[in-house]
Parts: sequence; structure tokens; C-alpha cells
Amino acid sequence: MARAKTLTINDTSVQIEETWRVFRIMAEFIDGFEFMSTAGKAVSIFGSARLKPQDKYYKAAEKIAYLLAKEGFGIITGAGPGIMEAANKGASRAKGSSIGLNIQLPTAQRPNPYISTMLEFRYFFVRKVMFVKYAKAFVIMPGGFGTFDEFFESITLVQTKRIDQFPVILFGSEYWDGLVKWFATTVAKRQCIRKDELGLFKVVDDPKEVVNIIKRFYA
Repeated sequence: MARAKTLTINDTSVQIEETWRVFRIMAEFIDGFEFMSTAGKAVSIFGSARLKPQDKYYKAAEKIAYLLAKEGFGIITGAGPGIMEAANKGASRAKGSSIGLNIQLPTAQRPNPYISTMLEFRYFFVRKVMFVKYAKAFVIMPGGFGTFDEFFESITLVQTKRIDQFPVILFGSEYWDGLVKWFATTVAKRQCIRKDELGLFKVVDDPKEVVNIIKRFYA
């Protein structure tokens, strides 16, 4: 029976590859920090890349971004289609800052045409730091695994006090109701979270209320 090959610290090819990966990661952080340091106050908006312009949540995302941009907030998205496109479109229509943080994927994601400034990332975790570090709030529209990831990341960072609390808003009670009820009836009931931690986020259905929540928080 053949023995499995064991890679050791002296394996030169492995060392070189890992070393260069560290440099690539460092370069992405440096580029991201320099790029985003001029963003000013901004709101990160997340949601499905699959929703079309006729979808009610696409229209809502566009309106939310438009209203926020009118209040002087820049809009940060993942640069892709769907909700991301809607948010960048709303910001652009309001003549506000419309930022896209694109990600390199095996099936290339084409940036939407409403971005005023864009940065591209190879590593998801570097990109996620930029979303959090430079955002005054998160607006979470209906979406899939990637959207859930951003939502859970944000409330985990606040829960563990790794970052200061900031508004995390789920838009669309019809979409999020099942998840929120599960938090209360199962997760909190089993004491896996405290009941008061359900207050780390809010659920709303009115684009104007999104803006009001953020404005009240920073008042």
C-alpha cells in the first residue's frame, strides 16, 4: 500500500506558494484600505444577484439607495447584478457615491454599469473587511447564501464586541419572517443566543424607515 506524501516545512515549492499568497493578501488589504479611506460615510447594501428589475425588492433597493444618497451617504455593493445593480443605480440616480467591490469568481461576475468607483478582489475575506470597516450601516435585502453570510458576519461581530454596534436592517418582513421566528422560537429558546440579542437587527418594509433608522442612530 502506497504511503501518503507528507509535506514538511522544508518543502520549498509549498513554502514559496504560501509566501506569495501572503503577499497577495497583504496587497489586497493595502489597496482596499487606500481605496475605501476616501469613501466617507457610506452604507453597504446586500442582496441577491438573481433578482430582476421588475422584482419588488429590486425596486425597493433602488429607492433605498436613492434616499440614502440624497442624505449624503455613499452606497457600497458587491458590484454585481440584481440587488447590487439596483442599489448602485439608485445612488447614481441621486448623483451620490456609488461604490462596487467586485469579486473574482470562476464564472466571471460582470460589474453593473451604475458604479462610479470600483475595486476588484480575489479573496472574499478581504472584501468582507471593506464592507464592514467603512460602512455606517448594513441593509440586507432578500438574497441567498452570500447575503446570509454578510448578515451573520455583521451581527456576530457586534455580538462579540469586535466592532461597535451599528444599524443592521433586514428589508422585507415577508422574506425574513421565517428566519426571525426561528431565532426566537428555537435558537433563543435553546439559549444558544440571548433574547435581547434579537435586537441587534431590525426588520422593516418601508424604504423611508431604513433611512430614518440610520439617521436616528447617528443623531
